[in-house]
Amino acid sequence: MATQPKNIEVGTSLSSWYGLAILFIAYTVSFVDRTILSLLVEPIKADLYLSDTQISLLHGLAFAIFYTFLGIPIARLADQRSRKLIITTGICVWSIMTAACGLAGRFSTLFLARVGVGIGEAALSPAAYSMISDMFPKNKLGLALSLYSSGVYVGAGLAFIIGGLAVEAALQLRMPELPLIGIVDGWQVIFFIVGLPGLLVALLMLTVKEPARAKTASKDSYYGLTYIFQFIAKEPATFLLHFIGYSLLGLIFNTFLAWAPTFFIRAYSLSAGEVGPLLGILILIFGGSGMVVGGMHTDRLRRAGNISAPFTSSRLAGICLTPICLLMPLTESINATVALFALLFFFSAFPFGAAASAIQVATPPHLRAQMSALYLFCLNLIGIGFGPTLVALITDYGFEDISKVGWSMAIVGGIAAPLSAVILHYGIPALAQTTQRREQEERLKNDQS
Repeated sequence: MATQPKNIEVGTSLSSWYGLAILFIAYTVSFVDRTILSLLVEPIKADLYLSDTQISLLHGLAFAIFYTFLGIPIARLADQRSRKLIITTGICVWSIMTAACGLAGRFSTLFLARVGVGIGEAALSPAAYSMISDMFPKNKLGLALSLYSSGVYVGAGLAFIIGGLAVEAALQLRMPELPLIGIVDGWQVIFFIVGLPGLLVALLMLTVKEPARAKTASKDSYYGLTYIFQFIAKEPATFLLHFIGYSLLGLIFNTFLAWAPTFFIRAYSLSAGEVGPLLGILILIFGGSGMVVGGMHTDRLRRAGNISAPFTSSRLAGICLTPICLLMPLTESINATVALFALLFFFSAFPFGAAASAIQVATPPHLRAQMSALYLFCLNLIGIGFGPTLVALITDYGFEDISKVGWSMAIVGGIAAPLSAVILHYGIPALAQTTQRREQEERLKNDQS
């Protein structure tokens, strides 16, 4: 009698859910650390005499440059070494470098500190995706990855809620002179407050049990990027359309996340203390629920026999985001704008559990971390690296009017959303073929064992 795959039993264990919970906390903290800058745009601009374009480089390029390029070699280590220790090291690095942002006195040093945050955070998701795929069976993988990925929205929501209130208080208080540092401004103190507690999360990560990897031919685990590219070349439609389609969806989320506080401050004269909790609640409720609902929708389609469920589900997000982005600058009521942002956060979150699950089911176990890193490379280079800067360039050099940031956001989102829907639509047949091939390979290995 054929034995059941081990990961079905593992997926129901308490240790799997505990590990998922700690990974979720780590991802949440990572997004608090990377997102807090969005609330500090105006005081940093005023203190360091920066333009919108320079701020966008801190949002995007400074963080994304090493975050994207280091993700692939770190993922290679994750396919061969302890994923738990890799993640723990990354948490320590990004937490310390977030606090170091508070020591910056000019654009160059703040840029370098943000680079350090990106280096640390590059260690998290590729290794986490690999761990989760070995903790849970396929019929729970969409939900598990969606729950993990919802840390994006919980982290961003908490950054805006707590950060907005803290920024408002810190900017109004007279800061004391700190030992070895001297007099600091309120925005610098915020980086200390959000960065250093991450070291406690690193200690929690050490308590997670490393899951057993799915069995695979050991020699394959030591192939590098050449082997990865050869693997993609065998099924280019599946993976290239995946990378491009989801990168465009990621561009929408990162663009609006980076500039939403500034948009509300400039368009409706809100303070950081007002806009932070407002956006934070929207992100928590609608972003978090969108991620979970999207994962559940993908799992439901898969149970119904749709083996292209991730692309089918995500195509819906691109379709719905198109009118939302285009309507954003046309509303004159703050209530209508808030409603549109609620819908935007929901549908921008909807596809990303599906994105991660598509990589896991379409990729052999020994390549999952590296393929996840390649996916994240494209997602973050385009979404984080280019999205916020495109908005700033349109605002600074197109409109030449900082009050037009909403129009710049609408232009970027209004182009990216329909393109993503079209690309994912054409990828549906390719994903079906790839998924069938992986399932046949898995059945053959199980029969042989």
